[in-house]
Amino acid sequence: MDDWRGFAQQMASLARDLLAQESLHDTLERITASATELVEDCDAAGILILRGTKVQSLAPTEQVVIDSDELQGRAGEGPCFDAARSGTGERQFRIADFTDEARRWPKYVPEARKLNLGSMMGFLLFTEDEDLGALNMYSYRPGAFTEADETAGWLLASHAAVAFSSARTHAQLQEAIGTRHTIGEAMGILMGRHHLAEDQAFTTLRRYSQDHNVKLREVAAQVCERGGLPEPTDKR
Repeated sequence: MDDWRGFAQQMASLARDLLAQESLHDTLERITASATELVEDCDAAGILILRGTKVQSLAPTEQVVIDSDELQGRAGEGPCFDAARSGTGERQFRIADFTDEARRWPKYVPEARKLNLGSMMGFLLFTEDEDLGALNMYSYRPGAFTEADETAGWLLASHAAVAFSSARTHAQLQEAIGTRHTIGEAMGILMGRHHLAEDQAFTTLRRYSQDHNVKLREVAAQVCERGGLPEPTDKR
């Protein structure tokens, strides 16, 4: 990384671009695509998150990212797997050469070599309030990433974490607004059809949800679609 001024300008443009994305999915894809564009020798990138002990790959730019993430999940170890775990104290990793790291991750590294991976970097995506996962960057060439590349990756990950958190919050808010609208519409249908008061209509929805173990928003969606409560199914 010789032109830090140019890189700074690219990062400023990226920050604006990330905020302009229309969905969480688009934001994540822009983040990983930027890694391959802005970090020298980065051939592939993706975001790894952990749900319990299960690994999930988000916005991978190449199939090898998914293969690596799944490999780390099966092995229960690996640099990106470690970076995605909260509370480890380590926020970034760099494997200069996959042939030299078998001792640290004996289950993951030998299998990763079979994917033709030469080197990688992993960065924890975090904000002041939460850990979001890990941004992973891969190269097929051993010794590809330098300390300057690591700094560039860390700067990108810092921008990415803020954009990821903001986009996810917006998506959750939009979902909540949509759910509230659907429930309100379903209540209106029940009020009109059964001559119920507002609180009675809501109680009816909630009782059906509890009795049939169906989420309230799903019950409301079915009422809107069918024009009334769905017929109960036989309990097993």
